[in-house]
Amino acid sequence: MALALEGSQAMARAVALCRPQVVAAYPITPQTHIVEGIAKLVADGRLDCEMVSVESEHSAATVALGAALAGSRAYTASSSQGILLMSEVIFNIAGLRVPLVMTCANRALGAPLSIWNDQQDSMAVRDAGWIQIYCATNQEAVDTTIQAFRIAERCELPVMVCVDGFTLTHTLEGLEMPTQEQVDTYLPAYRYARALDPAAPISVGMLVTPEHFSEVRHAHHQAVLRALPEIEAADADYAALTGRAAGGLLEVRGDASARIGILAIGSVLGTLEDAMLSQPDLPRTRLIKLRSFRPFPAEALRRACEGLDHLIILERAISPGAGAILGPEVVMALVDGGTLPKVHDVAAGLGGRDMRIDLYRRLLALTESDPKPFHVIDARLEQLPEEDR
Repeated sequence: MALALEGSQAMARAVALCRPQVVAAYPITPQTHIVEGIAKLVADGRLDCEMVSVESEHSAATVALGAALAGSRAYTASSSQGILLMSEVIFNIAGLRVPLVMTCANRALGAPLSIWNDQQDSMAVRDAGWIQIYCATNQEAVDTTIQAFRIAERCELPVMVCVDGFTLTHTLEGLEMPTQEQVDTYLPAYRYARALDPAAPISVGMLVTPEHFSEVRHAHHQAVLRALPEIEAADADYAALTGRAAGGLLEVRGDASARIGILAIGSVLGTLEDAMLSQPDLPRTRLIKLRSFRPFPAEALRRACEGLDHLIILERAISPGAGAILGPEVVMALVDGGTLPKVHDVAAGLGGRDMRIDLYRRLLALTESDPKPFHVIDARLEQLPEEDR
């Protein structure tokens, strides 16, 4: 039965179904409703866990790290500047190969200050060594949250579930929630092979000299790559249990035979799909929803792009001085496969700017004439000084 739930409420319920033993919480818009929802479940006696209110996002990540190392299933959530404040610990969690789950309610980074949605925050820590999975809908956010705990614990890696702030976190829609029995069947009790035990003390996070550091980083890289089949298996097993799949590593929507592809991450896929279906005068396209950004699914992407003449990449973040973030990784994957369509790489929706239905037409226009290098397609350049255009 579908329940009318705000995205954040639904994610809080999804976390609770996974029976976390420790949740560390510090509020920041637009993530706050998630941990508020978990706190209410604890206060109402519907969730038995240690709810730790901390003084900063850095502390939230530290508490989650310590709890997971001590043998408890742990969870936290954050956004924007909070992700940056905890970035030191984000790298430590990954480097120590600690399995925990965090929700990133994606929000722009300052300065200038913005509380609205883009994906600059999670992209800023993309190289920390976490698995990063992006959700296009609130239903995907619910299902991916549950899958994330299994992926983290099987791979002994942390998982960041990325959801578009406000666009998903604060919208109300009908959602299917799995039962507690289904989740208990899907997700075994927490076990961590290197959990700290006073009876058998070990040291973690030791100094690594140059003689060994390269091997450590290589091993970490390989561990993240080994998560690719685990992500697919987690989604397939979840679909067998609930009848719903979230898309595995990536998902192709629209016209699979189209010669034009549009690749994007997150909720904008819904806008593009609606635009394509509501404007039959425009060419149909192959819409590629990239779900797993880390590990990067190069082989699956090559299969999804076979036969394309044009590939349009829509970014929700920017690397000043370089431009694209997602685009170079896509191009490298396709070049390694020996085929490369004409690539058009643009950003849109930065700082929460509304991405309207006409975005689809503007993206398609790039295939006719695209003389510019990477650019922000919805920037109003007439408002800028001449040297900044």
